[in-house]
Parts: sequence; structure tokens; C-alpha cells
Amino acid sequence: MIGIGGAIGTGLFLGAGGRLASAGPALVFVYAFCGVFAFFILRALGELVLHRPNSGCFVSYAREFFGEKAANVTGWVYSVSWALTAIVDITAVATYFHYWPALTSAMRRAIADRDYDTIKRLWNELVFLLDDMSFSHYLATSKAFSALPFEYREAFGLVGFGTGGWDTNFPDSMLEILRVVYGGAEDDQQRILGGAQRLPQLLWQHAPEQLAHWPAGTSLASLHGGSPRGAVRRPDGPGGPGGPGATIEVTDRWGRTATYPAVVATCQSWLLSARIDTDESLYSHPLWTAIERTHYMQSSKTFVVVDRPFWKDIDPDTGRHVLSTTLTDRLTRGTYLLDDGPDKPALICLSYTWNDDALKWLPLSVDERVRLMLHSLEQIYPNVDIASHIIGDPVTISWEDDPDFMGAFSDNLPGHYRYLERLYTHFMQDRFDPAHRGIFLAGDDVSWTGGWAEGAVTTGLNAVWGVMTQLGGKTSAANPGPGDRFDELKPVRLS
Repeated sequence: MIGIGGAIGTGLFLGAGGRLASAGPALVFVYAFCGVFAFFILRALGELVLHRPNSGCFVSYAREFFGEKAANVTGWVYSVSWALTAIVDITAVATYFHYWPALTSAMRRAIADRDYDTIKRLWNELVFLLDDMSFSHYLATSKAFSALPFEYREAFGLVGFGTGGWDTNFPDSMLEILRVVYGGAEDDQQRILGGAQRLPQLLWQHAPEQLAHWPAGTSLASLHGGSPRGAVRRPDGPGGPGGPGATIEVTDRWGRTATYPAVVATCQSWLLSARIDTDESLYSHPLWTAIERTHYMQSSKTFVVVDRPFWKDIDPDTGRHVLSTTLTDRLTRGTYLLDDGPDKPALICLSYTWNDDALKWLPLSVDERVRLMLHSLEQIYPNVDIASHIIGDPVTISWEDDPDFMGAFSDNLPGHYRYLERLYTHFMQDRFDPAHRGIFLAGDDVSWTGGWAEGAVTTGLNAVWGVMTQLGGKTSAANPGPGDRFDELKPVRLS
């Protein structure tokens, strides 16, 4: 398998690529001619193995039939040939990376022009090339960093990307990083007064106009008696304890059961196996595998309320603010400052961490976390007494310790593309076994943009289309849904 992989990687993709472009289909005759010799050599070696089996390789045959000197030469030639092959492979990797600037430039142009066909074509190429590559490996072999000392990559990892430092993303799939960069997910972010929960709260209360099936003034709140139902504890499929039929039974935490023709599951997918007693027949084995293989980013935040935005005070020695947003390699990693104006209470996020950095805080109480965070910040700002400005009790969260989350958001590792493709396309159920139909996944963790609201909206629309189809509905020809254009827009499938 190693030999086949090496031959395909550099022999066919790189070596034969240019030859095929110049010689055309006639190149197959050259491969066929050389293949005949390779076939007879390997066949002869195979017959020799069957005739005189031994624990050595073909070097032992050279020793038996031609003597020690021939065996010594054969072994060294074989070793040198593989050493040269390694050099060729490294050169091939470097050659591949020379194409990235042109590809990146073309992708950015396509995104700016909203050229969806070009975006999809370029992205599909990246999927095949980068699915198994980690972000760390990409950096280590990139043209920008490979010739520089490790300290440059280390410094870049600390402050190069977003909150909590970029080195926490080093194990991620390179595709995951490119999605954020190409999509501009870290750009032009806006603060929502009242918190991000204001969006679902307002949607819950919103009464749309021109309703087709309910009277004017109907909202989600009015349809549910003003309050959402209790947490789900068990969904049963048509083949489960609920009995046969095209319905799904849902039991809430209080034991109340209701039957629905279709269900949308928006929780973190891990909860379907770890916190919710889900009827296993609702999903196929490949989908359960994808759910269990989902990788979640660990994350932790700690907040304190302060009497005023004192960080805007001017240091007489430096002429600068006494405190600012701080990215560091200390325990806090990221410290952020939020205020509503002068002389009003303000907020400090003492620490925002990811992955291993977040796990360091997990066993500590909130008071111990704050003590260590203030100690770390004191080493950076020795003349600033942050503690004297704190009012009220600190608030902390570790998402991996929250029973309703078990992790902050999905974050793909190398090789996880196939799992996410199964989850994202789950709303297309026309070819599913009947026992697996009727329940649809939605949420950012089954989208291509884990951790971002766009992913939740995208998969939510997919699930709505799936429910509509399950109930026998159709979209308007003038406004096709995601399933209607699935063959055109579907993600590329890896074998």
C-alpha cells in the first residue's frame, strides 16, 4: 500500500501530469510497455517466494544464488533508491504548494464576484488535496514558514488568528482554517446588546405577515402556549417502541409523549447518544458513526463586572491606556474589554481559551480561576490593580463541562470531511430506509461552519426543506429550496 500510494502521489499526479498534457492519450502505451516488464519481474519474484519461502526479502535470494557481495550491493541500492524517493516526494510537496497563491487568489476573486460555480470547483480541488492535512503540517511545509526558524511559527501561533491564539488550532484540518479565512468569519463582527440569545428570543415572539396556515398574529410563542416544552429525553422511531407507522414519538423530561410526522433535532449531535435516550433505529450505522466521530472544540471563558472602564485611564509614564485587549502565551491567553460608556459598569473577559488551554481551567473553581487570571495579568500590567475595580461575583463557563453542550462547537480534524458530509446531507432522505426517515439534523455542528450562526441557519433551512418534503409539500419553481438544487450544489463526496 505504501508503494501504491507513493506511485500515485508523485508518479501519476505530478510525474505523469505534465507528460500527459504534452503527449496526450498516447502516454498509455508507454505505461503499458513498462508495465509488462514490471509484471514479469513481480511474477518471477512471487514464484520464487512460493518455491523458496523465507523470512527475508529479495536480498536473501541474491545472497543465496549470487553470494554475499551481490546481496550487499542489492540491499544498499534498494536503500538508496528509497532515500532518493523520499527526496522526490518532498520536492513534490514543495511543488504542489507553489500552486497555492494562484489558487487562493482565484478563490478570493470568485468569492468577491459571487461566482458560485468557480467557488465550488476550486473548493472541491482543495477537499481532495487538504482533507488529511493538519493546519500545523500546512504551516511547517508552507513557503512562508518552512525556511524560517521555529520561533516565527510559534509567535504566529500565539496571536495570528482570532481569540485564544492560533496554536490551539494546529491539530485542525486545514480545510477548517480555510473555511474561516475564505468566508471572512472573523471579520466585521458586531456586538449584540442583550447577548446573542436576543435573536432566538425575538424569533420566538415574532408574528409574520401573510401566514398561510394560521391566523394573523400567530407566533411560535402563541403556538406553544407561551413557553417551550421541556427538554427531550427520548425520541422513538417508526421501528422503535412507539410501534410501526410514519410517525416519531418524542418524550420530554416530565414523561409526556407526543407524536409527530417529522422532527428536527437541533442539539449538539453528541447529546443524541450521551444525554438523550435516542432510539438507535432512527439513524443508520454510518450516520451514528459520523455523530460519534464529531470533534468538539473545548473552550472556557471567565467574566467579571467592574465599576467603570478604568482601562481607558492614561498611564502618565507611557501616555497610553493602562490596560488593553491582551493576547498572551500566559494562562489567560485572551483578555477582552467591554463597556457601555464612561462612568458606567463595564465587563472584562479575563480569559478566553480553547482546547488544551481550556482544559487547564476545568477542575478549578471560579474563585481559583479568577485568582490565577489576575496573577497572570499582574505580570503584564504590574501597576494596574484590576481586583480593586471588580464588583459582584465572577461568572465562568467551560462548555465541555456543560451537560447541554459537552463542547463549544464542532471543529474538524484531518480526515473528518467524510463524517461531516454525511451529517450535512442527512436532510436528503429519499434513498433512506423508511425507518431512518422523518428526523432531521440541524445546527452549526452539522454545518460546514461550526461555531457560526450562518451554519445553524443553513442547516436549519435544509431541515425545513426536508420536513416539507416529508409531509408531501413542494417549493415554488421561482424559489427552489436546497434539496431542489442539491445535485448542483451538493458537497463533493470522497471515496
